Amino acid sequence: MSRFARRLSLLAAFCLALPLAALATDGMAIDPVNCLECHENVVSGRDFGASVHGQNACTSCHIEVTDIKKHSDGEVMPGPVKCVRCHKKETTEHYSSVHMLNDITCAACHSDIHKHKYWKGDKRRVIATCNNCHEDTVTAFNASIHGKGVAAGNVDSAACNDCHNLHEIKPIGDKSSHDARAFHTSVCQKCHANNEMMTRNKVTTVAVKSYMDSYHGKNFRLGFPEKAAGCADCHTSHAVLPAADPQSSVNEANLVKTCASCHPKTTSLFTKYYAHGDYHNSAEYPVLYWTFLAMTSLLVGTFAVFWIHTLLWMFRGFVENREKLAALHHGHAHHAISTPHKQYRRFKPRHIILHLTVIISFLGLSLTGLPLKFADQHWAQVMMSFFGGTYYAGLIHRGCAILTFYYFFGALLLSFDFLFVRKDIKGMWLQRLFGPDSLCPNLRDVRDVTAMVKWFLFRGPKPTFERWTYWEKFDFLAVFWGMFAIGGSGLMLWFPEIFGAFLPGWMFNVATIIHSDEALLATGFIFTVHFFNTHGRPEKFPMDFVIFNGQISKEEMIEERGDQWQRYEAEGTLDQHVVDKPSGVIFDFFFKGFGFIALFTGIACLLLMFVAFFGGHG
Repeated sequence: MSRFARRLSLLAAFCLALPLAALATDGMAIDPVNCLECHENVVSGRDFGASVHGQNACTSCHIEVTDIKKHSDGEVMPGPVKCVRCHKKETTEHYSSVHMLNDITCAACHSDIHKHKYWKGDKRRVIATCNNCHEDTVTAFNASIHGKGVAAGNVDSAACNDCHNLHEIKPIGDKSSHDARAFHTSVCQKCHANNEMMTRNKVTTVAVKSYMDSYHGKNFRLGFPEKAAGCADCHTSHAVLPAADPQSSVNEANLVKTCASCHPKTTSLFTKYYAHGDYHNSAEYPVLYWTFLAMTSLLVGTFAVFWIHTLLWMFRGFVENREKLAALHHGHAHHAISTPHKQYRRFKPRHIILHLTVIISFLGLSLTGLPLKFADQHWAQVMMSFFGGTYYAGLIHRGCAILTFYYFFGALLLSFDFLFVRKDIKGMWLQRLFGPDSLCPNLRDVRDVTAMVKWFLFRGPKPTFERWTYWEKFDFLAVFWGMFAIGGSGLMLWFPEIFGAFLPGWMFNVATIIHSDEALLATGFIFTVHFFNTHGRPEKFPMDFVIFNGQISKEEMIEERGDQWQRYEAEGTLDQHVVDKPSGVIFDFFFKGFGFIALFTGIACLLLMFVAFFGGHG
């Protein structure tokens, strides 16, 4: 074939491949046909013309060649192609990728550069390209539910680029590192948190929400994914299969091995845990549904009764204070009591120490537990970072739990001492149990509640009480219920492998609901009802100091606990309760400061809870 005929043939092939291209060579440094004369064994004119680069001249990439003769003579040779000249975004992403760190250039993936076609979102082409280097991983992926979906042409099914991106492929690093742990969960959420996509593909939409509601998910939300299991830990990264598949990591036959990667002493009972149990679904998870319903009813019922009680008392107490002020203004004293400020002993040192333990442990549990409860809040993330992360917050939480068990057993010992040992209490144990010095409810409490409600409604005088009021007895008995509910469930969650040896795993789902809701009930009750009953009611505001120094004035005792005063008078034991001397300045300063810090800390926690409930997600 003559040179002219050959050039004509090349030009014709090039033209046939580019029916829509403007092929005039005006402005081109070198006519592409001249290049094809020598490089037709490397570049097919037809393939290049039909490629994504077909409308470019050869010298668009090989910019060093400006003179065909000098190039033919070997004086000027092209250097490495700089894709960045046209593909700035892609090159920028690639520059910070793990491929760049390992000297994997553009051409390593785009080896067909002279006949490269638009990929048009075809994920199968991405997988084929990745397979060139990652054959074992891609083989596992192709057998997965995602790989099969891509092979079937499902554009929603995840491919390599959906998780790792096309060009900005970040190094995952050590499997236990923060970034790696975050990656193994965050990439899954891109699709599984998309309700529209999941519904379209008939995939459950509860997976992400149920995970985020779990202890594992809350660690992820709070920014500490390395402290809990992520999606890939259970489902693997690439060989994701339905639970019904015998090869699936979450198949019933393989669950012990899967769970054992984090919980070495896993048993088959332990694997009965509902990883994505939805307590709103009564059909599939009836135990969780009814547990949640029962705890919610307990929460709503308790708060409804006691918040109404608090509001009525707040208003009635305010009116009473105004009445007293008006009486004093007209020269009428409410009570004429001699030596009204004389101090009497209400609590002994052991009671004060026990209550200080309660304060410290309860606030510690609240401060470390609330961020986990409301993990979606920005303030929760700030608080957890302040503690140094969920690990250290967990240590503090468990340390305070030990204090809780200490004061609980302390209360049991004091109760035993009261019923069977003390000599200053008359009667046998049954008489003591229902006597006036006991914290056990009795018929008098019914009368006290009735009289208090009448006073709230301006239907009767304000009642006076014995040594203990009905709300104080409720607080005391709540400790026993709380230890069963919060303490029992907390121990289960603290030592899952021990309890998982003889309890089915779904019991941990139940324990989580109970622990979370009962803790919410306790904190909400203490920071609203108890704080008001003790410190916030008009008669006591801003603080009742009696629990810190154990002393109560004569006036206060007669006005609030008149029946106790009369009993002591009848028994002739009043003098036994007189305080030798009032508490000292340093003592009062320190403990009042501690009391106010504790009070304000509780109120701050209460405000954060309101923000979480009514302020939306952080």
